[in-house]
Amino acid sequence: MKKLLYLFSISLMIFASSCTSGMRGELVGVTGRRAWFHPDLFGMLYIPAGGFTMGQSDEDVPFAQNTRAKTVSVQAFYMDITEISNNEYRQFVYWVRDSLARRILAEEVGPEDWLIPVLDDELQEKDEEDWILNWGTRIDWRKTEDNEDFISLAQMFLGESDRFYDRMEIDTRKLMFTYQWIDLQEAARKGRPLIKKISNEAAEDDPDHRVEMTNGFMPFPQDETVQQGRDLNLGHRNSKGQNNAIRGHEDRSRFIIEEVINVYPDTLCWIHDFTYSFNEPMTKSYFWHPAYDNYPVVGVTWQQANAFNVWRTQLLNTWRSANWDSYVNDFRLPTEAEWEYAARGGLDLSPYPWGGPYIRNSRGCFLGNFKPMRGRYMEDGGFHTVEVNAYHPNDYGLYCMAGNVSEWCSTAYDESVYEFSHDLNPQYTYHALDHDPPSMKRKVIRGGSWKDIGYYLQTGTRTFEYQDSAKSYVGYRSVMTHLGRGGPNKDAGGM
Repeated sequence: MKKLLYLFSISLMIFASSCTSGMRGELVGVTGRRAWFHPDLFGMLYIPAGGFTMGQSDEDVPFAQNTRAKTVSVQAFYMDITEISNNEYRQFVYWVRDSLARRILAEEVGPEDWLIPVLDDELQEKDEEDWILNWGTRIDWRKTEDNEDFISLAQMFLGESDRFYDRMEIDTRKLMFTYQWIDLQEAARKGRPLIKKISNEAAEDDPDHRVEMTNGFMPFPQDETVQQGRDLNLGHRNSKGQNNAIRGHEDRSRFIIEEVINVYPDTLCWIHDFTYSFNEPMTKSYFWHPAYDNYPVVGVTWQQANAFNVWRTQLLNTWRSANWDSYVNDFRLPTEAEWEYAARGGLDLSPYPWGGPYIRNSRGCFLGNFKPMRGRYMEDGGFHTVEVNAYHPNDYGLYCMAGNVSEWCSTAYDESVYEFSHDLNPQYTYHALDHDPPSMKRKVIRGGSWKDIGYYLQTGTRTFEYQDSAKSYVGYRSVMTHLGRGGPNKDAGGM
């Protein structure tokens, strides 16, 4: 027995020495990892971390009293130089269209040209295949009798009764995008929360039956039971009866939320936003015509903007993974604090992105696209929207942070949010449910638009729109949190 223990101790010493070979037994961390430098992101600018006075920098003209001055700090992030343009959003729409078309062609024509098998060692042993879309094969959308692709894709076009002058046009109602997001706020909750299991079919069968839950009234079918969500005990109880109390979630899948959304903008917003106003030409041409390619996309809901950012994240990270690069943070909508910090451009107490208290320059020219002089829309050089890089940028280099279109923020709107939000990366998030009152579905929009008066162009002015609404004067831009400290120089020693 002694000999066996001696051999075991010798083997442990050999194992330990092999793991620390060349390290002299010191704590040096994991070796062989590459140095990290955050990549430059196309079309985005680096906004360094910093603090500023958030809130109204001028007189509260309407006495709204919802923007009390508050000192906050914001970590470094990247922001789109311009608002998302029609052509940029069209890339998203076309990706959804083409991905649906490839799946249809793979089913009807065969997977050889439209799918690529992905095999790994484990799958090869099981003689199974996993498939991804083949983007190398071009789809032939031409209408000819011998075009097998077009015949198979006929289901994606409008039916005969829906066509105008028999034009073959894509049925935009079928452009549905399926994506996932993780409810980290729910995952961060401790204790034993009540959870529900409900299917879409069950909710449709009995939409009015409700069961009172800890967080309000939730739709719940009669034949289902409420399940107790439990934390999983990952700790260990020692011989003295002590438990290190490490806990985790028993069911992680309930925090992965799957969404399905139509991605095509509401082009009719130009008509339903304004009564007794002729905007039919904008409805017919604004999103698809090349003349408007570099104009900001409008008619996009808050949820559609979030879906775009999920797609944009997957697009970049898939490319980085294929090139053996690390993932980066997700693209997302800016928080209200991030938006205001970026709009100010380092000029802490200035009411406008360009600085001083006036909305004209020294030559009397207007500095943004809004509604000046009692409805003389052309006085500022615009009419409806203008190109996303019009006018001069602010000191950070961001265009149209005031005027052109108002911009969605990720922050839920509450008049008193400045009273209770944190001073470190302030944010208020609320995932509104269908049966919530309209006041719970408000999301912050910032910057003012082409149809707003000058007050809404101020960096501290707050207002809102409903998350399920699509307006001809609301667009958005994306941000990404910087990986690292994020000082004035992002590449200097972690700064």
